[in-house]
Amino acid sequence: PGGGAALRLCSTRVEQEGINKPVIDRIIRVDHAGEYGANRIYAGQMAVLGRSSVGPVIQQMWNQEKVHLKKFNELMVAYRVRPTVLLPFWNVAGFVLGAGSAFLGKKGAMACTVAVEECISEHYNNQIRTLIEDPKKYKELLQVIKQFRDEEQEHHDIGLEHDAEATPAYSVLKTAIQLGCKAAIFLSERI
Repeated sequence: PGGGAALRLCSTRVEQEGINKPVIDRIIRVDHAGEYGANRIYAGQMAVLGRSSVGPVIQQMWNQEKVHLKKFNELMVAYRVRPTVLLPFWNVAGFVLGAGSAFLGKKGAMACTVAVEECISEHYNNQIRTLIEDPKKYKELLQVIKQFRDEEQEHHDIGLEHDAEATPAYSVLKTAIQLGCKAAIFLSERI
């Protein structure tokens, strides 16, 4: 066609027949938002601690989160799901949370990681329980969520190995971050 615009083939689209579209839309929308937020958290942590001894550890986790976000970008197109309108807010909030926790030092950054990843692992487990009701229909999505859940749990464990629990007021910080995560999940599924 004119204008030099490339044609887009629909080969990346997923067959929509028989799926519970509202449930799949919510799952993909919120997971995309979560992976976007996680990327912003790690970006904030790297801005503060990137040149410290824990920088390579944070970078390794961030690299995995970049893969997660890329996959959910692809799934949004394949399933024709719109992103949450809150992405601009998660952009800023994620970076501020990451940088703010990193200003508390390595332990603070790791406490943030533990809190977020524990919440996300639980969230992914809930989604797996929903999708497992028809595992053949949702095979690809189940595989993706299971893999990412395992990697998020790995990030959680890395945070614990790097003294997250030694952060001053750890339980208060963890609770506050997890309340924020749960609110973000609730809102991103719906808006």
